[in-house]
Amino acid sequence: MNQYTRDSLRQEIEAMRTAGARRQDLSQHACKRLFFDLGIRPSVMTVRELTQTGSASDIPKDIEAFWDSLRSALRVRIDAGAMPESLQQRAGELLAALYDEAQKLALSALDDDKARLDAAVQAAQAQVRDANVRREAIEQAHQRAEARAEASAAQIAALEADLKALRNQGSGAQAGFREVIARCEKENETLSERLQNEQESAARLRDRIDELQDELRHNTEHYAQQIKDAIKEAERRVHPMLVELDSLRGMAATYQAGAREASQKEFDFIQQLSAARSRADRLESQVRAQSDEIDALVLERDAQRVQSGASAEVGALIASLVVDGRLSGAEIAALGTQMDGHIVAPTACPACEAGEPELQRHEDEYELSCPNCERTSGAASSKLAAIDGFLRLARVGATDQR
Repeated sequence: MNQYTRDSLRQEIEAMRTAGARRQDLSQHACKRLFFDLGIRPSVMTVRELTQTGSASDIPKDIEAFWDSLRSALRVRIDAGAMPESLQQRAGELLAALYDEAQKLALSALDDDKARLDAAVQAAQAQVRDANVRREAIEQAHQRAEARAEASAAQIAALEADLKALRNQGSGAQAGFREVIARCEKENETLSERLQNEQESAARLRDRIDELQDELRHNTEHYAQQIKDAIKEAERRVHPMLVELDSLRGMAATYQAGAREASQKEFDFIQQLSAARSRADRLESQVRAQSDEIDALVLERDAQRVQSGASAEVGALIASLVVDGRLSGAEIAALGTQMDGHIVAPTACPACEAGEPELQRHEDEYELSCPNCERTSGAASSKLAAIDGFLRLARVGATDQR
């Protein structure tokens, strides 16, 4: 039950008490509101808290009267209708069971109330014990205070004795004090004369300060006018410079904006160029790889074509005839590329005998050259023609040297 509901119930019961209702009526009203409206089982503590009246023996009687009235009302409702005897017997059994259960719940609630009352009694006993402890502490503090008061009285007596001695000493000190007063009066007269002299000199100084302040005011006005004139002249000279400075600042801002834009464009261009270079490098590597694959496939194709037309012995025989120079150019041209699969480039240049000739292919043409003496066969239609041309040129060069 929240505080708002509790306050409203208290207000209703207070209104009934003002209207002259008895304690039993107040308790019955509290039980009805708790049981029917709030679904709370009425207890001694709850009813006593709401009604603020009744003793520990009266309130249980009022609660029991509420339960009796409730049971009688239920009994009247059951017996009022035309009901078979078996059903009435069942209803009586049900009511008896309900009554037993309610009695059990009431006993349980009574035990709970007793437990709460025992707890409250124990708490009150604990508070009494605490109060006794505090009382004993207060008595001890009172005794200590009395002891301190006695000590203070003794101390006051000692202080009074000291005061009497000090008064005796004070009578002697008063004589010395009178002598000190006479000496101070003499010194006061001397100081008064000096003060008068100082006042006269201070008056003269004030007059001099007034003259200096007038002169300072005059000089200040003069210098202020000169400063104003100088400021006006400076403003007249500086104004064109400020205008020019503003224009230069605008030009600088424009230039900086253009520079930032150019830097951004340059950065974008560099990024695009870098991306294009990366892409070009990838494409070039792909082209090279594909070109190498195509060259290898062409060579393989040619070798297969040649080998399919002639045997290895025939190829070796023709190669030896070409090396000996026993085949003419027409015969070599007639053979074409049929023997290229069996042709192997010479391992040494017959002219310089130091270089290793290299056989290169350019599309459908072949060329055999020596990297040492730079002799070359020239473009030929087959490997056989390239080797024959290179060997003939080498033999001609060797004959010329002899």
